[in-house]
Amino acid sequence: MRDRSEITSWLTDMDGVLVHENTPLPGAADLIAHWTATDTPFLVLTNNSIFTPRDLAARLRASGLNVPEDRIWTSALATADFCASQIPGGSAFVIGEAGITTALHEVGFIMTETSPDYVVVGETRNYSFEAITRAIRLINSGSRFIATNPDATGPSADGVLPATGAVTALISKATGREPYVVGKPNPMMFRSAMNRIGAHSESTAMIGDRMDTDIVAGIEAGLHTVLVLTGIADQREIEKYPFRPDEILSGVHELLP
Repeated sequence: MRDRSEITSWLTDMDGVLVHENTPLPGAADLIAHWTATDTPFLVLTNNSIFTPRDLAARLRASGLNVPEDRIWTSALATADFCASQIPGGSAFVIGEAGITTALHEVGFIMTETSPDYVVVGETRNYSFEAITRAIRLINSGSRFIATNPDATGPSADGVLPATGAVTALISKATGREPYVVGKPNPMMFRSAMNRIGAHSESTAMIGDRMDTDIVAGIEAGLHTVLVLTGIADQREIEKYPFRPDEILSGVHELLP
């Protein structure tokens, strides 16, 4: 087990770690300020593929957290990075919002409904039966099936909403094809994040609030893992899993020097 003193780069989840319902959690602002002042490489990670980093930076700023957009890594960015590494200058049919379409455009992809290399499904609040039907037909015709993240539901003020995983399940049932999911818990997302900031797994830590995404992916990526108890996980949740994080803290305030 590595000692925290050996860590020189940090990855951290956003919701449940830095903010809760747009309210900063104790120590979050001070920790980000400390990393910034000491030129510590860090990225804030989120499976949310709806928003661009600029959108999310503005949301965090409104919550009192000053995180530059180049310090935010979304499942949309990780998905675009993966697709570009596989088929540079490729094409995609996308079900999703600005987060994923912008990310794909920025890596040189073309959006098309004609024989795309990929069908990419991301988060959206405007799922269309017509678009889902088109995705099914394109996958049946040979387009590769990609999803930004596996989350089946998302939160709202009125209760849960169907999310990416629910829609990809519908498409999988109709096509017999499972998507390659780039976002957490795929350690691919952490590796692409480390590449973004020039970090190495031996000296990088992941802070998260979920055992089934943040911690397991961090372990599989070879990172030092820190579970905080300000989000999803509690002691009873921790006991469900056969693996353990390197550290369990009450919140990110415990990471302050």
